Amino acid sequence: MKNKNSLIRKAHFLGTKIRNLRKRNHLTMEDLSARCIKVDPECAPSVSYLSMIERGKRVPSEDVLEVIASVFQKDLDWFLDDIPEAEAIKPSKGSGGGINGMALEPNFLFSNDILQIAIPEMLSQTGTSGRQFAHLLIRAHQEHHQNHFPDLERAAEDVGQKRLPLSLEEIIALTQRHGLTIKWFRKTPQSIRDSMGIDDSQVVTSFFEPPNSLYINQIMKSQPVRLKYNLAVHIGHCVLHDKDTMRNVLVTGRDEISPLQEQNLQPQSTGMDAQDVLRAWRDFECSFFAGALLCPKVPFRQMLDRNGYEINTAQLAGVSASVAMRRMTAVSPYPHWHYFDAYAPGKLKAVYRGNGIPLPWGNMRMVEDPCQHWAVFRMINAPLTGTSSQISILNVGDEPRIYACESIKVADLADNSHVLCSGIDLNPAIEAQGKSAQEIAQQLKQACVGNGGSAPIPKAIKKDLMSVAKILNINWVERGIENDARTICSRGAVCPRTPSCYRPCNS
Repeated sequence: MKNKNSLIRKAHFLGTKIRNLRKRNHLTMEDLSARCIKVDPECAPSVSYLSMIERGKRVPSEDVLEVIASVFQKDLDWFLDDIPEAEAIKPSKGSGGGINGMALEPNFLFSNDILQIAIPEMLSQTGTSGRQFAHLLIRAHQEHHQNHFPDLERAAEDVGQKRLPLSLEEIIALTQRHGLTIKWFRKTPQSIRDSMGIDDSQVVTSFFEPPNSLYINQIMKSQPVRLKYNLAVHIGHCVLHDKDTMRNVLVTGRDEISPLQEQNLQPQSTGMDAQDVLRAWRDFECSFFAGALLCPKVPFRQMLDRNGYEINTAQLAGVSASVAMRRMTAVSPYPHWHYFDAYAPGKLKAVYRGNGIPLPWGNMRMVEDPCQHWAVFRMINAPLTGTSSQISILNVGDEPRIYACESIKVADLADNSHVLCSGIDLNPAIEAQGKSAQEIAQQLKQACVGNGGSAPIPKAIKKDLMSVAKILNINWVERGIENDARTICSRGAVCPRTPSCYRPCNS
């Protein structure tokens, strides 16, 4: 028998390994307990004891562990820290999207009590605001669920009755039906500017004052599409949160500090307020509700399908390009989307990456070596009108992936230019047609790297990609295939081009 203390010291990954083995073999805890009883009735763990083992609350005896090991045909030592195989401790994410997770082991260090103490201190020491951290939490939640929030969709459909498009008059009628009195303002009250930290690069478009006053900026009278979205957000505030006493303020603009300001700022000395997360979550809910109200899922999916997912479908739906492109990621039957809203010189204001595409720039801090070949960032400083399509090859982990995207440059109400980009990961679509996405991506990458970083798509690969594009029925994928493909990277330090864009070539 091994020393019990020795087993405990080597068992930090044990619960995660057992849990993921069980799930990969499609066994419930009841199934695993029954299997163990067949091996050894006396040492077999009960369902409740298995649950405690998997959650790191108990370390089994060597006899119990040997029974579990026998069920899975593993050596006992495999379950201990001596062999922390990546696949053994990788969390099971099911069909969810987003970035890969990591095993939170030892489990006891990631308890709620410890995290509630450690997270505010971490934010304080790194200078990360509670609002930034809240947005990170929400984005991870959104990506894990692949942008599917059926309860919010249903709430919006109950209000709008799935009408598409909704006219401004209909939205105003819905606003009044929910007890809001619309008032207009020319100058934002100083109390609002102070509470929100508003600067000259931002414009307050509307705000709610309890019990039922909705103040709209006069500038919105000439912006009916944006006005409809603002009203839809405030309707969501009524429906989802019953017009609670929280002031609901909508702001357009960059919403960030400049790099020069950032260098002169001291790290924040206080942690996050619990209200930061609540406010940010409610903002997200109301925004998602507004998109679902203006672009109900089934009618908008049908409209997109009829128009090949062109961005100008937004005009038919009576919404902005931003609303239409964000809704694409939620209503499309193809789940592997991403969306960026980027400002120069280095700000991602909005991010969604349902298939875990790496971020080229941060949305909390400036990045010193961003890859300039991403479509969204190439377009920021280019004097282009209309939209632009691109096929890109990017290493995610150790595997090349093929992405297609469509970008468009727009201006916000504060006259700041920014670029919207919707894209998809093509690898799953290629695999669905019985082709090897890895082989095709590797061949395309080699063609681009050997040609300075971009190259016409080889004829055989173009044929495969065109077939996928037609099946997906996304017109801009087809347009992108006709252009040169480009290699991109998440940071300049891993530039795949020869010579590298960011350091002298050593060859």
